[in-house]
Amino acid sequence: MSDRGYPAEVADEFPAPPTEFTDGEDRTVEVRPYDGTDEEYESLVEMYDDFDPADRAQGIPPGGEARIREWLDAILGDDCLNVIAWCGGEVAGHATLVPDEDANELAIFVHQTYQRAGIGTHLIRGLLGYGQTEGVRKVWLTVERWNRAAVSLYKKIGFETSNAESFELEMGLRLNPDGDAGDAGSDENADEPETDDA
Repeated sequence: MSDRGYPAEVADEFPAPPTEFTDGEDRTVEVRPYDGTDEEYESLVEMYDDFDPADRAQGIPPGGEARIREWLDAILGDDCLNVIAWCGGEVAGHATLVPDEDANELAIFVHQTYQRAGIGTHLIRGLLGYGQTEGVRKVWLTVERWNRAAVSLYKKIGFETSNAESFELEMGLRLNPDGDAGDAGSDENADEPETDDA
């Protein structure tokens, strides 16, 4: 069990996907759960293969198609929750909740073409809404402390800093109350995001 801290209060309700919005560049974007089809999988591979290496953090997303596929196979499993932001037929971003001990780690990635247009905010909120409906209780993430836009975004959404002793901040959020009902396999954690907007 981790010694991570989480807020005592449960977060407000987040919108469960699918959701649709107009981003800061006047593009229509839809956030919806990953459906597991070959078409969606290949669209994710394509986005990550074109991902700007400067936007990688903590070694993710990995570079090279083979490593991308191996990583996606791990985070798209049945025990993980995934949402994709679609702009037309193109993946604009992807966020995931990956089980980790008694919580879920959150990771978010927005393609450089779509950054700074509000997509990251909607993507995280949609993922957290999905997590709430699936019974996820606690979510955590790490973010590089110099990434002020990301830190600000996470705080605005309700994450609180739980560990600030390194060059990364660890932040946590309580999505659902603790309890025995519906707990089996429902806790997941959050991995660090590639932030795109605030």
